[in-house]
Amino acid sequence: MKNTLITGSLVNLILIIAVMLGGLSSGLTVACLSPIFAFFFGIGPAFWQIIICIALGNAVLVVAWHFIAGRNSKMSVASTITATIVGGVAKFIFLYLSVVQFLLPFVLHLQGPQAKMISATFSVPQLITALIGGGIAVVVLPLLTKALGSKMRLN
Repeated sequence: MKNTLITGSLVNLILIIAVMLGGLSSGLTVACLSPIFAFFFGIGPAFWQIIICIALGNAVLVVAWHFIAGRNSKMSVASTITATIVGGVAKFIFLYLSVVQFLLPFVLHLQGPQAKMISATFSVPQLITALIGGGIAVVVLPLLTKALGSKMRLN
């Protein structure tokens, strides 16, 4: 569980940084490619159907950040905190419904300990890691934009 919290939080942070510094297309590219690479490197879920859900869940987070905090060249602390909460909750709901409520029972037909483990992974920990990644982003983004000389500034 500890590794999931660390890794998941860092992945969410990277997704947010990608969309905020590189734009929507960069964020979506990272959102979709990261679970595919994780799968091929053997560090992601064993089922390709879950990889699709993770990519789409990542995209939900990226799109939320783009529309809430990233459309203007001038971000605010309030917009990044709002993006953290809305994006985190939306990603959590999407992953919970798509993986736990749909894939496991209707597509993968998993039961028992394996289903329980996957269900535990794609429930509350997804919300926690999205909120942690977003919280770190709220702190790190102003430093990155300043270091990169970007016109994006938090007020």
